[in-house]
Amino acid sequence: MGELTGNERPGPDQVLVDIADYVIDYVIDSAEAYETARYCLMDTIGSGILALRYPECTKLLGPLVPGAEMQSGGVRVPGTSYRLDPVTAAFNIGCMNRWLDYNDTWLAAEWGHPSDNLAAILAAADYLSRRNAAAGKAPLRMRDVLTAMIKAHEIQGVLALENSFNRVGLDHVILVKAASTAVVTALLGGTREAVVDALSHAWIDGHALRTYRHAPNTGSRKSWAAGDAASRAVRLSLMVMKGEMGYPSALTAKGWGFYDVLYGGNAFCFQRPYGSYVMENVLFKIAFPAEFHAQTAVEGAFQLHPSLVNRLDDIAAITITTHESAIRIIDKRGPLHNPADRDHCLQYMVAIGLLHGCLSADHYEDSTAADPRIDALRHKMIVREDPLYTKDYLDPGKRSITNAIQIAFKDGSSTAKIVTEYPIGHRRRRQEGIPLLVKKFEMNLATRFPARHTQTILGICRDQQVLETMPVHEFMDLFII
Repeated sequence: MGELTGNERPGPDQVLVDIADYVIDYVIDSAEAYETARYCLMDTIGSGILALRYPECTKLLGPLVPGAEMQSGGVRVPGTSYRLDPVTAAFNIGCMNRWLDYNDTWLAAEWGHPSDNLAAILAAADYLSRRNAAAGKAPLRMRDVLTAMIKAHEIQGVLALENSFNRVGLDHVILVKAASTAVVTALLGGTREAVVDALSHAWIDGHALRTYRHAPNTGSRKSWAAGDAASRAVRLSLMVMKGEMGYPSALTAKGWGFYDVLYGGNAFCFQRPYGSYVMENVLFKIAFPAEFHAQTAVEGAFQLHPSLVNRLDDIAAITITTHESAIRIIDKRGPLHNPADRDHCLQYMVAIGLLHGCLSADHYEDSTAADPRIDALRHKMIVREDPLYTKDYLDPGKRSITNAIQIAFKDGSSTAKIVTEYPIGHRRRRQEGIPLLVKKFEMNLATRFPARHTQTILGICRDQQVLETMPVHEFMDLFII
């Protein structure tokens, strides 16, 4: 007879306990983290507002079936008139926020976009705030939202520092699901035990494969995957708050847990304890929407544009020197089939920068992609890794995202090698970047709201104290159309 498996219920996995302890007990005392969270809130909502210009995004918004909106107490979806249940609202908000790939980024062993968690946080907080106000109780304040954002950023980012989910084929939105589930359960009033139970569901849940981000399958699912993860987090949290049981060894169960089934039998590694490090160091996409590993390459292309735009036929070769992660994710040759394909192609983004000296979401659309000069430039590009760039990318003291571009001409001459180490959205360039981020937010609001209302929203969001004390449902009402 085979060895019998014991059925003693173990204590919860330490990873789950550590996250629950952090979410329930840790007090954020970093003014920088709260200020950065406010800018992150502005940037994320603004990116979502801008996405409402694109029908491929808006076709996915609203109730799952016509007529399924809530008549009272429903969560507001910014820039629309929808009133939805919190699960559906989280999908809507997450879909629009991530559609243009234009808000924050975190790069480490795993990469991703911690602001994706805002969809679940806003949906849960707005729902709770409206419910409390209707019952004559104190509503949640935007300070609560910022606190949840800092903690969700931290959970996702710290897990990403040493643990590469992409190397086992899993998409980074698994971390959105885990981080959002933890903070939303706490927002809903869950105990430490409830957070652990909800987190166990997040890890044993079905998980997205990365295939929709890579050739030959790159497609628009990558633009709504975060919304899907956020909505799932809200659903799991609500189920546990109704009393649904958890699974204590979801990660470590022999043969059946996450580690053995999906992570090669390896346990997670941790570089640092949870605090406020990730929010303080998060990367913003300020000047243009481009996959973050390409940001400095595109900045270099902008610099070269004035001297190249009239010499395109003289170009013999374009050498892009980069880091390993960029080569693995966005070094892409051959035909590009849709906007999602193009905004994850290093060569395409550099070509646009060289041709136009700027880059916007419209440049990924079919009308721009039909320009034959783009593929002509792509065919002349050589992409190489510099091991030092890769080392500095992973160095916790630097976290640079270096790219270099040099153009060789047919007459044997060449441009200088343009090396850009830190993009404008990096913490090391905050003083330069934040005024541009605020301007970006204002411009994005102006695509949807009249000038006077745009200035009202902007005024509230620029004042830390005013924003933090505002009831969540009143903040969300600012964005009703």
